[in-house]
Amino acid sequence: MEIGFDGLIVGVATFLIIGVFHPIVIKAEYYFGVRCWWVFLLAGLASCVFSLFVNDMVLSVLGGVLGFSCFWSIGELFEQRKRVTRGWFPKNEKRKD
Repeated sequence: MEIGFDGLIVGVATFLIIGVFHPIVIKAEYYFGVRCWWVFLLAGLASCVFSLFVNDMVLSVLGGVLGFSCFWSIGELFEQRKRVTRGWFPKNEKRKD
């Protein structure tokens, strides 16, 4: 019987990808506002295309997870703007909106 670590690798990597995107969204909104949403869109599209063409199952799955985490981050970017407006996070006074 062969032990397969693919599920654990995907699980841990998914956890890390989602965890990393939280501070990325916060910093992106702080420095750039919501006008950088298209960067998340392009990164998401590139990751999804990558997942379609790579032959390794783990890399394909992680490409999809990364892509859809980027897509989810677009919505979170706009939600972060609301959280800043409510005073839950600091506003960047130096940034011109």
